[in-house]
Amino acid sequence: MPEPDKYPGTPDGRYFVVAGRLWRKSNPALAPDQRQEMVNRLMAARRQVGVARKAADREAERDARAAVDAAKRDLGERGPVWWSDGAPDYNRKMVHNTPYAAWFAGLPGQD
Repeated sequence: MPEPDKYPGTPDGRYFVVAGRLWRKSNPALAPDQRQEMVNRLMAARRQVGVARKAADREAERDARAAVDAAKRDLGERGPVWWSDGAPDYNRKMVHNTPYAAWFAGLPGQD
């Protein structure tokens, strides 16, 4: 029997699920090189958060977290949704409280 996806993606491709919570995926319309540049910025900003925390530098941490947020917005993971059909955003919502509940409950290992 195949192992279920560790982080299953919703059928519409908008979210993946971690510990029962929906997380918005990156905008699939981004060009691969553009997406990679943004992911690189995101990873660099996350590293800077760690450096700032280790140094107990609150200002640097605040700046690094702002850079993380900006990169996630550029990727489409935060801020305005990247789809255009008017569907609401369920980012960070518990999957069982959304229209994806039945889909998720039907996945292997979700009984």
